[in-house]
Amino acid sequence: MDTQWLEDVLVLLEEGNMTRAASRRNITQPAFSRRIRGLENWIGAPILTRGTNRIDINAALSANEDEIRALAARIRALRGKIANFDPESTTVAIAAQHAPIFSTFPEMALHAKQYYPSLKFRLRAGNHHDCVSLFLRGDTSMLLCYETENTEPLPFGDTVRREIWGSDQLIPVVGGGLRYGVTGDAMIASDTPAIVYPEDSYFGEVLGKAERPFGTQGFTDNPVCESAFSSGIKEMALKGLGVGWIPFSMAHREIETGEFLSLSHKLGHEPLAIALYADAREEAAVALLNIWSTKHRSGGALNTAAPA
Repeated sequence: MDTQWLEDVLVLLEEGNMTRAASRRNITQPAFSRRIRGLENWIGAPILTRGTNRIDINAALSANEDEIRALAARIRALRGKIANFDPESTTVAIAAQHAPIFSTFPEMALHAKQYYPSLKFRLRAGNHHDCVSLFLRGDTSMLLCYETENTEPLPFGDTVRREIWGSDQLIPVVGGGLRYGVTGDAMIASDTPAIVYPEDSYFGEVLGKAERPFGTQGFTDNPVCESAFSSGIKEMALKGLGVGWIPFSMAHREIETGEFLSLSHKLGHEPLAIALYADAREEAAVALLNIWSTKHRSGGALNTAAPA
């Protein structure tokens, strides 16, 4: 369809006369008439009733004038967005799980700023389910989340693109005075206090399915606190409140300094992918996805996987 046909029809509705409408469109009346016929052929139905001495506008056209105006306005706006697209003047809304906001997003933002120094972000934090809902509703144009190796990518369809930023691992750690209860071979008593995830949370489902000790109430002898927030679990584990499972990217500095002991050698770990989804219809989101995925494919993205 030729988009100028919509403008022709709107002028025709305003003037109610082919000759005056053609004059406003700066073309001859025969040329204007041919364009109207082109629209009729595309629709598959007449929009004018042509008599010997007069031409009447079909009532269906008048009845849908508001929708035609809205469609024409959306097309003009889209054309302007594409022609004048400037990522630097854009605010990108991203739905993100709490954990990657702490562990991953700061590096991602710094990398994006190298390309678009004035780019702004609006982060909508939530659990995995809520973030997916925000993205599906169109409240955000991007989604940042963890995925396990055993799960399929989220089935969003052709209007959504998916890329990987990097990798991570969910590992068990212990801090504070509880570190001194760990034996030389990294064993720890099964009744050691634990800070666990709710079984219906994303990490809770991952750890519960794998039957990881100290991860959820069902596989813990002494749960002292339950929380869905990895950042909170990290702080409580640092104080020695209990064993906690958190992404390695959130714990590696404390493991290096000795504030945390990793128990992954004995209790195992859960590999995670850091996934990015973007609405393919949003230019700024696609531009960000391209630079972030390029960094990952070139090997530049931080690989936060813990040593096995």
